[in-house]
Amino acid sequence: MDWRDVIGELEAGTERVAGTLSKLTGEELRAPSALPGWSRGHVAAHIARNADSLWNLLESARTGVEIPQYPSLERRNADIEAGAGRSGEELAADVRDTAARFAELAGALPEDAWNAPVKAMGGWPHPAWYTVFRRWNEVEAHHVDLAAGYGPADWPEPYVRWSSAATLADMAALPQEQRGGLAGYRITATDYGEAADLGWTAGGPEASGSGRALLGWLSGRTDGSGVHVRPEAPLPAPPPWPHRPAGF
Repeated sequence: MDWRDVIGELEAGTERVAGTLSKLTGEELRAPSALPGWSRGHVAAHIARNADSLWNLLESARTGVEIPQYPSLERRNADIEAGAGRSGEELAADVRDTAARFAELAGALPEDAWNAPVKAMGGWPHPAWYTVFRRWNEVEAHHVDLAAGYGPADWPEPYVRWSSAATLADMAALPQEQRGGLAGYRITATDYGEAADLGWTAGGPEASGSGRALLGWLSGRTDGSGVHVRPEAPLPAPPPWPHRPAGF
């Protein structure tokens, strides 16, 4: 999928997040999210601060001056904590405003800047255009993490198609020791045809399901409903998601 098409998808996804937040009461925002140790307000603040952090990477590509995604992990966490206690309307406005700022810079970025190398907080490099896809994962996955009625079944099909394929490709590129309980498996999206061999050999274990079922499971957003294992066995725990992208 072309990154240019993702910008419109991001705008729609951001508006869905903001719509969810604006309906939540203060008590509901202080309640636990699906992420351990974070309230719904923490998740919302993170979605906004992530837009700011990825704006930094686009600005780095535009200027040629290296700008870190976050000044530090401590600053990232402090900013999330500082913003988590606001009202639903305030959090929704923050999510909208920071997303609009990101989209504005993306729309104005010179064509040759999109291939400029930037660096994720984890230290791995990627071209600037991949920043748009990283943001897509953040918006859709963390909307689910709000635990406020939006789930993997609500993910738009273009997102599921891209992210499930990217997840399988990225997992296949992981070193064996980072594949966790899925080492030795073949994983197949039955509707899209993509597959990942994680050290699989003939006769080895296989997991299969729709791209949506696989993405929900591999991203940690479902318990694996709709995913089938052969030979029959409990679903293994997937490694932490998202993964370093393959090929960069």
